[in-house]
Amino acid sequence: MVKSLNNIRQEFPILDQIVNDEPLIYLDNAATTQKPQAVIDAIVDYYQTDNANVHRGVHTLAERATEQYEAARQKVQRFINADQSAEIIFTKGTTQSLNWVASHFGPQVVQAGDEILISYMEHHSNLVPWQQLAQQTGAKLVYIDLLPDGQLDLADAKAKIGPRTKIVSLTHASNVLGVVNPIQAIAQLVHQFGNYLVVDGAQAIPHMPVDVQDLDADFYAFSGHKMLGPTGIGVLYGKKTLLEQVTPVEYGGEMIDFVELQQSTFKELPWRLEGGTPNIEGAIALGAAIDYLNQIGMAQIQAHEQALVAKAIPALQTIDGLTIYGPQNAQDRTGVIAFNLDNLHPHDLATALDMEGVAVRAGHHCAQPLMKWLNVAATARASFYLYNTEADVDKLVQAIQAAKEFFQDGTL
Repeated sequence: MVKSLNNIRQEFPILDQIVNDEPLIYLDNAATTQKPQAVIDAIVDYYQTDNANVHRGVHTLAERATEQYEAARQKVQRFINADQSAEIIFTKGTTQSLNWVASHFGPQVVQAGDEILISYMEHHSNLVPWQQLAQQTGAKLVYIDLLPDGQLDLADAKAKIGPRTKIVSLTHASNVLGVVNPIQAIAQLVHQFGNYLVVDGAQAIPHMPVDVQDLDADFYAFSGHKMLGPTGIGVLYGKKTLLEQVTPVEYGGEMIDFVELQQSTFKELPWRLEGGTPNIEGAIALGAAIDYLNQIGMAQIQAHEQALVAKAIPALQTIDGLTIYGPQNAQDRTGVIAFNLDNLHPHDLATALDMEGVAVRAGHHCAQPLMKWLNVAATARASFYLYNTEADVDKLVQAIQAAKEFFQDGTL
């Protein structure tokens, strides 16, 4: 039975509070999402009933913990339609996943004179690791142009992807523009030369159905905390044949098979890449978050967010002096809306909105090259999720109007 989004807010305890004498309207979901009681309960239940280390023990608690931990891996596999659970590697989050690919797979395929291709809309986590790889190998970091509305210039991508383009790494959905990139089309361009596509899925996984086999991504990275799960847990998906080429990041407990005095052998995937005691409760809670999302259905979540954006953009466009960045059509974007108000720094705007109980993000959003492309220092950003409502949109617009009036004449 599909869970309805009506009254779902009550299942998120943190949302039931007053901030600055106003009911909290949480619109910072691109940074992190709030957690339903079911996810909180999963963490508490693990520590109250099953707390033990995984894989090594044969006592009851260890076996129960191991069963839940590996069940979470299988839930992730099914959620993104990976071919097998061995292709799911638990990490701290998207940043670590992308760094692992850049530092432990990249040097095997990138040499001096090769090219690494990214776009101007990338989060720093999908930019700085490739800068480092380019500097270390003598490769060239190349950028795909954007169209005037912020969407990826596919024609430019086609022109720039060639035999020397050993790795293309793109965000699936922008954390500023809300743009959803044509990953499947890019994969076809990359693979015709036998090269590799890495995808930052942090802003896509929580908001739309994702099928990594259909996308034909070679690697796909995402974080649990942006999809109702806890912080400190993330996923690196990779095609098994490629993950087998990734050198272990850490050596020691959990990833070892046999240790002799002068040499050691390592376990098979996925454990070969998961050295040390893992984030057990994080993985289990991520599994609970996936259960929750599956009860609602990713298609329903995507449609709900698009409906909110379809209401928000025209309403925001009525505010004189407000600029919205990215596509103006709700069908071309996720629930992220970045904007600025003339003559008002986004930090001041965000502070004013907070006084109205509306939580938004302000800054460069870890996307400074994109800010330069937009010709701004920073933006404010409202980002919607499954527990937001049309009333939240109305409150956002009202709060911006109030902030504008305050900074114009000093009255709220």
